[in-house]
Amino acid sequence: MNLDKLQASRTRNGEVEIAWYEGGHPNGIPVLLIHGFASTAHTNWVFPGWFKTLGEAGYRVLALDNRGHGLSAKPYDEDAYSPELMASDAAAVLEDAGITSAHIFGYSMGARNTAFLALSRPGLIKSVVFGGLGMGMVDGVGDWDPIAKALLAPSLEEVTDRRGRMFRAFAEQTGSDRKALAACISKSRKLVALDDLELITQPALVGVGTTDDIAGSGEEFAALLPNGRHFAIKGRDHMLAVGDKTFKSAVLEFYKDVERGED
Repeated sequence: MNLDKLQASRTRNGEVEIAWYEGGHPNGIPVLLIHGFASTAHTNWVFPGWFKTLGEAGYRVLALDNRGHGLSAKPYDEDAYSPELMASDAAAVLEDAGITSAHIFGYSMGARNTAFLALSRPGLIKSVVFGGLGMGMVDGVGDWDPIAKALLAPSLEEVTDRRGRMFRAFAEQTGSDRKALAACISKSRKLVALDDLELITQPALVGVGTTDDIAGSGEEFAALLPNGRHFAIKGRDHMLAVGDKTFKSAVLEFYKDVERGED
């Protein structure tokens, strides 16, 4: 299979159509991948090698384009982008694929969606991997209003905010609908309540780059989870950590431990 040309399946969650992709071993343990803000399933998971890595390890690999991203529907209504609704999209994909239990792996915004999925549908989840987001899930990740403004600016040249420029450039690179992304960023940053972390009882791995200035402490976040462990992705920032080889190895080892009942 040419992973660069995975064919999209589609499912509906209410009025929103969600595109999703499948690879790896059809009879393997399922892993559902949930990408970050302004990314896509291909950008976050196929091109950095996660489909290949997990498939070669024997897993059934699925990934969705979050609403507002990729080939999924792109509502402009800000209220369409709560983490609860986005988490329900992931549950709808699992149900459409006939999967009753899976490892869930989210990166950045996808990590937040994974947390809300774990809280709302714990029975679907064998384990969770939170990539690119630690204590920022609880404490916040700073002022992202400049990012929304950057996305809606007439051109990249008119954007002066450093983080805004980074995400505007990324959105242009991925050919994203910037109006949909601006709506998404306004509502998708809902914080996870500190007291709710004790309810995420599944085995959990938190992977954050050591030079990531967005995620917040991964080590502190992992310590608050009943069955959490932390992996420091050395020398990687928020954008580069996702494809790191050591992170891939840590996730595969984590899954082996979960399957051996050691986590």
